[in-house]
Amino acid sequence: MDRLVYTAMTGAKHILEQQATTSHNLANVTTTGFRAQLDSFRAVPVKSDGLPTRAFVVDATVGTDFSTGAMQITGRELDVAVQGKGWLVVEKPDGSEAFTRHGSLKVSENGILQTQNGLNLVGDGGPITVPPDMAVAIAKDGTVSAIPSGPKPNAVQVIGRLKLVNPPEENLVRGDDNLFKTKDGTTVDADAAVGVSGGMLENSNVNVVESMVNMINLARSFDLQMKLLQNAENNANKAGQILSLS
Repeated sequence: MDRLVYTAMTGAKHILEQQATTSHNLANVTTTGFRAQLDSFRAVPVKSDGLPTRAFVVDATVGTDFSTGAMQITGRELDVAVQGKGWLVVEKPDGSEAFTRHGSLKVSENGILQTQNGLNLVGDGGPITVPPDMAVAIAKDGTVSAIPSGPKPNAVQVIGRLKLVNPPEENLVRGDDNLFKTKDGTTVDADAAVGVSGGMLENSNVNVVESMVNMINLARSFDLQMKLLQNAENNANKAGQILSLS
């Protein structure tokens, strides 16, 4: 009974945590470039002076599903989608670099190329400044060009190049803001092999059907753990009655 209580109690606790992860994934089904979170169970033996017969069930965060999401054509000049493996680099408020696949960009009131939530895109030479009254074109290699809207549209001006990187996925960790960074916090050099497509966005890679089925299975597993705890309580009560008779 002792082992049953430990296993059922910790199993129920971490099923709830997995439910939270699944709910978070479903909430970001429409988030551009979102990467689904993954979890799994593992058993940890309870170390004590007695026999090693008990074990905790813990939720081991495997990490992230880095598979590519479906591409959506938008036709917007400031929308870019990273093709295959790779990341856009943004500058966080503390000055550090982070990685994102969210390629819906904008030009700030100061002419700085930013993400929709106000983070500066990092170029080869720092933030990219767009001249006023200029249209923007982004090439496959990340080169950002400004096109005059006046009588000389052919006078294209290269104003920078997006910093595109492809760090090892096992060295990436997700932050609370859904941005990724390296585990040791170091910067990553640009990778010339990473390319982007203009006028497109990458959808979230969350599989809605799979996530819904997983949520139902987790709810049933939680009910099972609760029933096991009830059985353990009933067994304890019956054992107490028998001992009191004797």
